[in-house]
Amino acid sequence: MAHVDIEQLRSRGAGKSIAVLTSGGDAQGMNAAVRAVVRMGIYVGADVYFVYEGYEGLVGGEQYLKLAEWDSVSNIIQLGGTIIGSARCKSFRTREGRLAAAYNLVQHGINNLCVIGGDGSLTGANIFRAEWSDLLATLVEKGKITEEVSQQYSHLNIVGMVGSIDNDFCGTDMTIGTDSALHRIMEVIDAITTTAQSHQRTFVLEVMGRHCGYLALVSALASGADWLFIPEAPPEDGWEDFMCQRLGESRSRGSRLNIIILAEGAMDRHGNPITSNYVKDLVSKRLGFDTRVTVLGHVQRGGTPSAFDRILSSKMGMEAVLTLLDASPETSSCVVSLSGNQALRLPLMECVQLTKDVQKSMDERRFDEAITLRGRSFENNWNIYKLLAHQKPAVTKSNFNLAIVNIGAPAAGMNAAVRSAVRVGLSAGHVVYAVSDGLEGFASGQIKEVSWRDVGGWTGQGGSLLGTKRTLPEKCMEKLVQQIRNYKIHALLIVGGFEAFVAALQLTEGREHYEELCIPMCVIPATISNNVPGTDFSLGCDTAVNAAMETCDRIKQSASGTKRRVFIVETMGGYCGYLASATALAVGADAAYIYEDLINIHDLTANVEHLTAKMKTTVQRGLVLRNEKCHQHYTTEFLYNLYSAEGKGVFDCRTNVLGHMQQGGAPTPFDRNFGTKLGVKSVQWLTEKLQESYRKGAVFANSPETACVLGMNRKALVFRPVTELKGETDFEHRMPKEQWWLRLRPLLKMLAKYQTRFDNYITGKVEHVNRRSLSVESGF
Repeated sequence: MAHVDIEQLRSRGAGKSIAVLTSGGDAQGMNAAVRAVVRMGIYVGADVYFVYEGYEGLVGGEQYLKLAEWDSVSNIIQLGGTIIGSARCKSFRTREGRLAAAYNLVQHGINNLCVIGGDGSLTGANIFRAEWSDLLATLVEKGKITEEVSQQYSHLNIVGMVGSIDNDFCGTDMTIGTDSALHRIMEVIDAITTTAQSHQRTFVLEVMGRHCGYLALVSALASGADWLFIPEAPPEDGWEDFMCQRLGESRSRGSRLNIIILAEGAMDRHGNPITSNYVKDLVSKRLGFDTRVTVLGHVQRGGTPSAFDRILSSKMGMEAVLTLLDASPETSSCVVSLSGNQALRLPLMECVQLTKDVQKSMDERRFDEAITLRGRSFENNWNIYKLLAHQKPAVTKSNFNLAIVNIGAPAAGMNAAVRSAVRVGLSAGHVVYAVSDGLEGFASGQIKEVSWRDVGGWTGQGGSLLGTKRTLPEKCMEKLVQQIRNYKIHALLIVGGFEAFVAALQLTEGREHYEELCIPMCVIPATISNNVPGTDFSLGCDTAVNAAMETCDRIKQSASGTKRRVFIVETMGGYCGYLASATALAVGADAAYIYEDLINIHDLTANVEHLTAKMKTTVQRGLVLRNEKCHQHYTTEFLYNLYSAEGKGVFDCRTNVLGHMQQGGAPTPFDRNFGTKLGVKSVQWLTEKLQESYRKGAVFANSPETACVLGMNRKALVFRPVTELKGETDFEHRMPKEQWWLRLRPLLKMLAKYQTRFDNYITGKVEHVNRRSLSVESGF
């Protein structure tokens, strides 16, 4: 990894030409990737060409290759599909087709190619690169180009971005379009759940995934589906009896519905297809349940991209251009990927080979190996689904009591975390208590033992079903200690935001005075502000960014009719600017004002001049986001008055305060999945600590390592002691002293056409992908 010098970038980009194409099946987020490639390319001084209709356009020539301009990609970030078209091209598979493609690129002075597509499209690009020298030699022989031109464009640089809703490309955390496809699936499941409950029906949902079960697996995990079929893990022989028994048991315990999720490529252990209609007929005949089939089909590819896909694509698009600028004849073709929040460059053919190995393992009925090759994240998802899907009586009682409490403001995903924590706790033999209304409820004895069924259906519900308050232990310490003594609580799980972290810290410091507090404690960060130390992401922030993004999309749409209008939108987040910055990146905002990147009058002047110039282009609207506490004096009202006065005669101004709508709504698939995993991991850790600290019939845990925040670091779930995190925290402004996402700010400014520095941006490093690397990764 290396820091970026913008002047060096411009010296390397000047005179270069880059072509960008989308190929294969379309995926939401491709437009955001195209936009980032075009703008970063132009920003560093290169010419960027659209190749329309994928490889078909590369072979077709002149009419399909068009020089892109900055405004060519304005207002496309929110569009699904791909504005430059995609097509599967048979002629490119022939040498004659690739010869025509090479000629067309050389004619336009292009020897840098960015391909957005699946493994077939990227493999085709690598073959093209390998043949490039021979293709140019043939063109010289035929007299189509001169030897001088051949020498000038002697090698072809290739970079790939994986666009596939199936997330079936090995080596990448998430491919472009996967998160958006999960949004479509969860919207359907949430809608179906209500009608299924009304009529006590069973629904069989068929989702895409001919060769990869990722969509089916994550949607089953995020919805708490009763049964799941994926290609990588065919059911054991006799599965029909097991499934019907499980569905029957579920109904006998009082459930009014059953959800079965099936990937389109599902099969049994002998390679025979398992179809949705077969499953439907089986349930109807064996159990007599009213059963319906819903095949989602191409609706999963459609619609607007999620915030995750827009930000992912923007980051990858910028990194793709940097990869091309760094490329040489000696470097291998790379795929730009993401590991947690860090960009990576992966050798293309290593990823392709592993992807083929997965299919080979399934063809040869080595299914455990296929799951391992999918990566640790896929394997973790599969194991957690099996753990939570069906109630398993504990082999023995542990004699430990676990309490779960929510502290702070509500955040989407809290309920998913509580559900999985309760169920894992019960499976371990613990007595699990749910505390209502935060520490106020704890102090007043609002503590109730919960069962497996009590948390059924919680995953998809927003807010906090337990109830939550901001009260801290210092207000009611004696009463808390008394309740811990009364209920013989041996471990405490706290789900919440910055207050939850402070509460855990106060309880840990209280161990000096109260022996009852010498118990294992764990904090699951859950806040839309993403301001809890010890984690890159908090539960609820993804849902909040999507809620703010959807509102901003509507605001932009309204401005397209009135023209010459600038909107100032205020977001929540306290002093932490994550919500404003991430939303701004997802909607293509012109600026985002945050506390961590202080603004002055010169910045505001530059912004007004920028927007004034923008009104003279084809894009006659502006969008500025402001974090609620970005500046003591530059309030939303002040900015409105300033912009209105300075823009008079050029543009008018409107304001919008998003407020608490950012806290509401159903959790996104990411937050459901994230919350589920955090709940499982936290209780497994608490159980381990209970066993370690149990001596002479009592639990005694007073070391710093027994009170931790469970956070995500890159893509690993990591426990950090709250006492250790105290030194890394800005308590006055309620946030960590160091925040990784500030490295996204240069990308935001570049995409809005501001001159900016990239000193803090770290380019992706090359990492090799093989079976060993998959086996040692932590994999969220």
